[in-house]
Amino acid sequence: MSGAPLSAAAALLLRSLLARAGLDQDRILLSKFRSVDWQSLTFTGERHEIGLRLRGPGAEDALARLRDGLVEAEWDLHGHVVADILIVATRAASDGSIDVDLEALTLSD
Repeated sequence: MSGAPLSAAAALLLRSLLARAGLDQDRILLSKFRSVDWQSLTFTGERHEIGLRLRGPGAEDALARLRDGLVEAEWDLHGHVVADILIVATRAASDGSIDVDLEALTLSD
């Protein structure tokens, strides 16, 4: 995947999501990562669309770890806060992999 480098908030969020899944990095494929600036009258941040493919044995368990308490999770994103995060879709592939689409909103603190 090529393109602009990830922002600080995006990189920290991705790192945290990968750790949360608990799979070796060679078993998680980043299929999509798109971030756009976002702002309201009082806050600034970014909206993120993330696509992950969880591969091989343990994909179901990794999905369960991602889902479990995702909305209430505490995120350590130095200088940023996860205001909203959810899994918007999952799809099982014929090879046993699971595609996961997430959306998140991070705010600068």
